[in-house]
Amino acid sequence: MRELSIKIRIADREYPMTVPSSDEQRLRVAGRLINEKIKTFKETFGIDDKQDLLSMVAFDVMVERLKAEELNNETNEILVSKLDELNHLIDHSLK
Repeated sequence: MRELSIKIRIADREYPMTVPSSDEQRLRVAGRLINEKIKTFKETFGIDDKQDLLSMVAFDVMVERLKAEELNNETNEILVSKLDELNHLIDHSLK
């Protein structure tokens, strides 16, 4: 797999990195989304301190991740339940 040297700008700072070419687009999108969240928090709350803004973005992203994990767990539980039900029906019909 080919690696690329790229620079991602977050909060007016550049971060050089070497990444697999397959990850480049994902990292650029992540950088753009972080900058959009920074801009939103800055405009919404009138905060200029970059450390505060980055902390708020990190907190917001973690809350979103926890919500997504909860939803994923609920979905997995439903799927397992439905699969168990189907297995039971199949077993019952084969007897």
